[in-house]
Amino acid sequence: MQRSIKSRVLLSLLLGTILPFFSTVLQAHTVRPAVVTVNLSASNEVAVRIRLSAEQILAGIGPEYSDTNDAPNAEYYDSLRALGPVDLGQQFDAFAPEFLSAVGMQADGTEIELQYQAIDIPPVGDLALARDSEVFLRGALPNGARALRWTWPPEYGSHVLRYVGEDPADIVSLWLQPGEVAPDYQLAGQNGDAPLNQRGRLAVIVDYIDIGFRHIVPLGIDHILFVLGLFLLSRQLSSLLWQVSAFTVAHTLTLGLTMYGVVALPAGIVEPLIALSIVYVGIENCVTARLHSWRVLLVFCFGLLHGMGFAGVLGEIGLPEGEFLTALISFNVGVELGQLAVIAGAMALVGWFRNHSWYRKAVVVPLSLLISVTGMYWVWERVAG
Repeated sequence: MQRSIKSRVLLSLLLGTILPFFSTVLQAHTVRPAVVTVNLSASNEVAVRIRLSAEQILAGIGPEYSDTNDAPNAEYYDSLRALGPVDLGQQFDAFAPEFLSAVGMQADGTEIELQYQAIDIPPVGDLALARDSEVFLRGALPNGARALRWTWPPEYGSHVLRYVGEDPADIVSLWLQPGEVAPDYQLAGQNGDAPLNQRGRLAVIVDYIDIGFRHIVPLGIDHILFVLGLFLLSRQLSSLLWQVSAFTVAHTLTLGLTMYGVVALPAGIVEPLIALSIVYVGIENCVTARLHSWRVLLVFCFGLLHGMGFAGVLGEIGLPEGEFLTALISFNVGVELGQLAVIAGAMALVGWFRNHSWYRKAVVVPLSLLISVTGMYWVWERVAG
């Protein structure tokens, strides 16, 4: 009797931990990192393109909020989301001087005067989704500049920083957390000698493992739910490892082929199919208590889709030409570490429940239903959007 009461208490604590997570997922008002691309040219001009949520910046929603609904000025943010491109653009144009005073770039320690050019804002879409706009800045480098440093205010949250050299294939990418100082980007020498940079192999490995891990934890919520769906039906570690291994081989394959340009599918097809894979795994968990042998093959097929999804993210960040394969493998290692972290976390939460007779009824089925409902919401969202 005491054991039963204890189990119910632990189960209540478990659900109390997990349900808010699903609530956040369904709201889809997540705060995402900006992507800053610095393009350098032989004429000493520097062009900066920043993909961001203009509404989030204007509303002053900082990185302390993972969901815009939790911010005290969420209502103002939502009103900005309803504005068309012209009206929102006028508001950001007026805000531009403040924006320029917050971001910046230095050459050898001397501030570069960046000029605000324009903002490109998409039409109003699904108001439940963040809208990505692009801000364009331009400046001039002093002659003989040796090193650049980009600054981004911590109140604007995390951001991906990409330097693109005169050769578009020469890319250096970093994922910087709020308040993290970007390292200097070394330019070519005054006599036209080779760049001093760029990131060494070890630095590239560390950077891209970090990017891959963070794409799963905490940003890859759809991939997290898919892995959790695999975990819930697998009481034996061996069966889980077979599925995860099939998933890993598959997404590694399509990630590499997509990044090398061998295969390509538009995101408008890939993303809804990824959501459908989440729906299927959750439903199968509810209708069967036994792991069928063909599920490994199905998981492999789903992994092919998820690999294309990973490639879409990695394509936005870019891969350095000189260390293309190193960065690609490192990113994939980071993804795997993220998936293992998800499994370890799930094991820590429900590992001691898995052999109880009520585990399936009280844990597997309810959580799998939540996973499927979330996946169905994403299917609708990604098709309608």
